[in-house]
Amino acid sequence: MLKEYLAATPNPSTEMVAFTANLEMVARKNPQIARLILQELIDQRSYLKLIASENYSSLSTQSAMGNFLTDKYAEGFVENRFYAGCDNVDAIERMACDEAKKLFGAEHAYVQPHSGADANLVAFLAVLRKKIQTPMMDELGQKNILAISKEEWDKIRAAMGNQRLLGMGLYSGGHLTHGYRHNVSAQLFEVYDYNVDEATGLLNYEGLRKQLHEIKPLIFLLGFSAYTRNIDYALLKKYADEVGAVMVVDMAHFAGLVAGGAISGDFNPVPHADLVTTTTHKTLRGPRGGMVLCKQEYAEYVDKGCPHVLGGPLPHMIAAKAIAFGEANTAEYKAYAKKVMENAKILAGALVEKGVAVQTGGTDNHIVLVNVAKLGLTGRQGESALRECGLTLNRNTLPGDIYGPWYTSGLRFGTPATTSLGMGEEEMREIADIIAATLQGIKPALDKKGNKSKAKFILDEGVKAAARERIHALLGKFVLYPEIDVEFLRKHLIC
Repeated sequence: MLKEYLAATPNPSTEMVAFTANLEMVARKNPQIARLILQELIDQRSYLKLIASENYSSLSTQSAMGNFLTDKYAEGFVENRFYAGCDNVDAIERMACDEAKKLFGAEHAYVQPHSGADANLVAFLAVLRKKIQTPMMDELGQKNILAISKEEWDKIRAAMGNQRLLGMGLYSGGHLTHGYRHNVSAQLFEVYDYNVDEATGLLNYEGLRKQLHEIKPLIFLLGFSAYTRNIDYALLKKYADEVGAVMVVDMAHFAGLVAGGAISGDFNPVPHADLVTTTTHKTLRGPRGGMVLCKQEYAEYVDKGCPHVLGGPLPHMIAAKAIAFGEANTAEYKAYAKKVMENAKILAGALVEKGVAVQTGGTDNHIVLVNVAKLGLTGRQGESALRECGLTLNRNTLPGDIYGPWYTSGLRFGTPATTSLGMGEEEMREIADIIAATLQGIKPALDKKGNKSKAKFILDEGVKAAARERIHALLGKFVLYPEIDVEFLRKHLIC
C-alpha cells in the first residue's frame, strides 16, 4: 500500500505515510485486524461522538504508543527500578512527570497508572499506608508477607482505625470506584454516600458539612462522572480539615478543562486537594491511562504504586502522556478547553428550548444530562435510537432513577470530541435539534401482553432518515483525521 501511495502522491503527508505503513505491517500478520482498525476509523467518521468520556487524541500521541518502549519492563519508579536498562524509560517518565506538574501546578505527579481506576487505588492505598506508618509496620515490612501471623494482621487492622470513605453516590453522578458495593473500593473502606438533592440535582454544601461531622471519614472523596456543575473545592477543603479528613478529588472527567484554565480558582481541585486522580484521555485528549497528582507529603507513598497496586508500567503509554501534556500546555489547547464548555452550555440551552428536560437546567462543564423518563422513555431506548440516527452517546442513571442502572432514566452527552473536530455554536444548535426531534419521534414498543418495553422501541422512519442525513452533512464538514485518506486505504488494503 505504501509504495502505491508514494507513487500516486507528489507531496505525501507524513501522517498518511506513517498510518499506511503501520496498517500494512499489521495486515501482513493479521488481515482481519487491519480491516477492523480501518473500519473503526470509518465508523468514527460516520457517527457523531457525544460520549462525554471520549475524545480524539492527536496522531502524534497515537504514534508514541506504538514503538519499542512496549518491550521494556520498568517496575519501580524513576532511578529506583527492579530491572536494569531503564535509562530511556527514566528520562521519558521524568519528562512526563515534569510536564504534568507544570501543566497543573502540582507539587508531585505520578504517571504510571494504567487507568483512572488504578489511579484511584494508588491514591487510596497511599493514604492508608501514610496513616499506618508505625514502628510495628516498619518491623513487619521486613518480613515475608506469608510469615505475618494472624495476630500481627489483627494489630495492623487495629492500627488502621478509621477506614471510612465518604464519596458521591452512583445515582448522583459518582463513579464505580468511589465506593460502589460491587467495586473493590467498597471492600477497602467502610463506605458512606453523599447525594445531590433529587429536586434540583445539586449538591447541598451545608448538608455535606453535616455529614462530614457525623461520619468523620478518613477519606473525603470528590469528583464525578455525571454531574453538570462546578464544585467549590476550596470550601470543601475547609470542611474536610474541620474533621481531619484527607481530601481526594477524582477529576478524570474535567482534567482537560483544569489544564486549559477553563475551570480555575476555587473550582480547580489541584491547589486544594491532598491528592488528585485523573485519566489522561477524556477532556485531556491524551492516551488511555491514569495519573495521580498530590501534595509532597504523599509523594513517597504514591510513588510506590508499583508494586503496591500496579505491575510493570507501560513506558510507551507514558511517552504518549508526555506528548499529550505538552500539547495541553499551549494557547491553542486553552482555547479548546474554553470552547468545550461554551459548546456544552449552548447544547444544553438549545435542548431546553426544544422542550427536552435537562438535569439542573444546564451545565458548568462538558457534560449535559437529559431526563428521557419525562418523555416516557428509558435511557436504553434513547441511546439505541440515537445511535441508529448516527449519534453515539451513553445512557446514564439520574438521582432517584426509576429504571435503575441498566435501563436508566437519563442520557449523558458531552462536547469534548465534537469540539476537537472544530464544531461551534451553529453545530451545537443543529445537534440539539436532531436530538430533540429523534427523542420526540420515539415510542416504546409493546410486548405480547400490551406492556411498554424498557428496551425495544418504534422510531419513525422519516425522523430517522432526516437525522442521518443531517449528521452525515455535519461530519462531511468536520472530518476526523483529515490527513488520512480512507478511500485510498480501503481500495488498496490487501487482506
